[in-house]
Parts: sequence; structure tokens; C-alpha cells
Amino acid sequence: MQDWFQAHPIISYILILCLTMYIFNAVFRVQRLPLIKEIMVHLVMAIGAFVLFVLQIDKLPIIQCMSVAVAMMLMLRGRQLYDKWKGRGKNTKTT
Repeated sequence: MQDWFQAHPIISYILILCLTMYIFNAVFRVQRLPLIKEIMVHLVMAIGAFVLFVLQIDKLPIIQCMSVAVAMMLMLRGRQLYDKWKGRGKNTKTT
């Protein structure tokens, strides 16, 4: 897999950038920012994604590690939705 990512650098960079943006939006975003600040944040993320891309090309498993992090975040979100759905049928009122 690492060789395939190294043979396709544009796909690797886009994947790293998308994973970085998803992790940022899911974990660190509190509220919407003004447009200029939003653009600056995404530019800094693009630069940081390039640094991670260089490490990926240097044979470190950046995409695989970020994919595991995203998978764990999706499992947590699924669990939260499941708990919310299960809790809706019960009377949670305590006296």
C-alpha cells in the first residue's frame, strides 16, 4: 500500500488534506469563523498537509494512521447516535 501511495503523489496529498480537514472539523471546530480567518485556517492546513505528505513519501504511514483516527471517530459518532436512539425509547426521568 505504501508503494502505491508513493507512486500516486497527487492522490496521496489530496487524501491527506481531506483527512486533515475532516479531523479538524470534527474535533477542533467550535463555531464558524469569518471568511478571511476560514481561508487562513485552510491555507495553514494545506501547508501542514504538505509536511505530512513529505513524511508519507518518506515511507511513514501517515495516511494509514489518519485513516485509523477517522475510523475511530466515526465509530464514536455511531455509538453516540446509537445511545441517543436507544435512550429515546426509555423514560430517563428520575425522581
